Amino acid sequence: MPTPFLGVAPPDIDEVDAMTLWPTIGAHPLGRWVGRLSASKIGWGGFFTLGKIWALATIPISVAVFFWQLMPYVCRRYTLTNRRIIIRRGLQPLDEKWVDLEGFDSIELVVLPGQEWLHAGELIFKRGGSEVLHLSGVSRPVVFRQVCLTTQKAYMSVHETLERQLAVES
Repeated sequence: MPTPFLGVAPPDIDEVDAMTLWPTIGAHPLGRWVGRLSASKIGWGGFFTLGKIWALATIPISVAVFFWQLMPYVCRRYTLTNRRIIIRRGLQPLDEKWVDLEGFDSIELVVLPGQEWLHAGELIFKRGGSEVLHLSGVSRPVVFRQVCLTTQKAYMSVHETLERQLAVES
């Protein structure tokens, strides 16, 4: 059986994981605090900044938050499939929340204080102006947002084509 192209799969093909992201420490308030401290540009000669000193000083906090997020009942990941976007929890991932690719009409990107330095952000999936799914601490959120929108467009195009073909056949 051929592997389905991201978002483009006939209805008879099972759901296939296309991409999985783990949230950064920017998903946690303590991680965002580290990001705010490390973003400081105050310094000497352009290279030596207070932010770089804070980044070094807060390494133990960053490591602690990172490993906290990997705890068996805390850990989560965001998975994009050929049918939906899912928040999965636990070491043996269980689907906690999800939205089908046709279940949203826009994705809002919000960068909270401290997330910019961490190259992270919040992705809020909306339908008709109301939130249907919230992904926190997404690494490189602009890229993941674009991948989700492209996948949704491909998925919707295939479904529209199949519907037109069925209408012509009947």
